[in-house]
Amino acid sequence: MLTITPEASTAIRGILDASDAPDGAMFRIAPQGQDGTAPGPSLAVSIIDSPPPEDQIVEGDEVEVSVEPSAAAILDDKQLDATVIGDQVNFSIEEQAA
Repeated sequence: MLTITPEASTAIRGILDASDAPDGAMFRIAPQGQDGTAPGPSLAVSIIDSPPPEDQIVEGDEVEVSVEPSAAAILDDKQLDATVIGDQVNFSIEEQAA
């Protein structure tokens, strides 16, 4: 199952708090259309009011992320991390630490 680093949890919480999304809103990770330029599957992050019933819910530090089922299969042994530089957030998918 995907894990969420403390840095990613903090970044997600900051983005949700800064958005005009309602209380209870969460991030959702889902496949994105392939344009043929990026290697491997492409994933997109969005803010949703409530998760679809088939999504997997992954808990981080004080955040929950909804993961679309086919994305969950891709991310099963990965972790979501984030680097914040100024007001820019860069998310990355990495192998889970052993």
